[in-house]
Amino acid sequence: MIIDAWAQHPTLRHSQDPVFASLRRWNKAEAPSTALPLSVTLAAMDRGGVDKALICAWYAPRNVMISNDEVAAFVAQAPDRLVGVGSADITRPMEAVQEIRRCVEVLGFKAIRILPWLWETPPTDRRFYPAYAACCEVGAPFCTQIGHTGPLAPSEVGRPIYLDQVALDFPELKIVGGHIGYPWTDEAVAVATKHENVFIDTSAYTARRYPPALVDYMRGHGRAKVMFGTNYPMITPDRALEGLDDLGLSPEARAAFLGGTARQVFAL
Repeated sequence: MIIDAWAQHPTLRHSQDPVFASLRRWNKAEAPSTALPLSVTLAAMDRGGVDKALICAWYAPRNVMISNDEVAAFVAQAPDRLVGVGSADITRPMEAVQEIRRCVEVLGFKAIRILPWLWETPPTDRRFYPAYAACCEVGAPFCTQIGHTGPLAPSEVGRPIYLDQVALDFPELKIVGGHIGYPWTDEAVAVATKHENVFIDTSAYTARRYPPALVDYMRGHGRAKVMFGTNYPMITPDRALEGLDDLGLSPEARAAFLGGTARQVFAL
């Protein structure tokens, strides 16, 4: 089974948001004028051999690009293929706690994702801590972004070393750092090695662009700590997997990377 640990089925609001203008410039693409049909996302998964994708909501200050209810509606259309990942507004702590509980207990989501760069604050900020506590209470992994940002927003808040303090304060919380952590990949590997419940996903990178330090980790003692992700629709699954055979992963490491670790972390 191949599981994509980080994807989006974007709403038109998400696709057109000005924050992604730099990404569109890099990809020489214009903002879409129509919403992406769910059939296109499922077809992209099929081309890459992806069995399940975790699709996430996007909550930013004063802006909800993809709501939790929209994610739930997408999942309802393809419940065997899509898994919901919720989000929340960390500036309203009690509302965030209630929304996280609703995501898991009512909507059936398997994780929560909040991105530090959207809030321009590191994950050690006090505003994140009610969300961590709520995730612990409902047994939901906390997913976030590590590394530099493609959008023109502060990258420093994505340094993986911040997760060291979070993992010390919440040792029972499963934490998944997406986007590899480049250019601080060594930090990401160090934190994931130190903490039993810290993991890395490879979203936003193709297999050919994985840093050597991460590949070495996947081949060795980190073979159960790294999981496959795409950040679709930025990168399609088939493109993300190009070059996987060149990484020299053992059959056990490859199986864990493509789906085994995600199945355990997200209880799929």
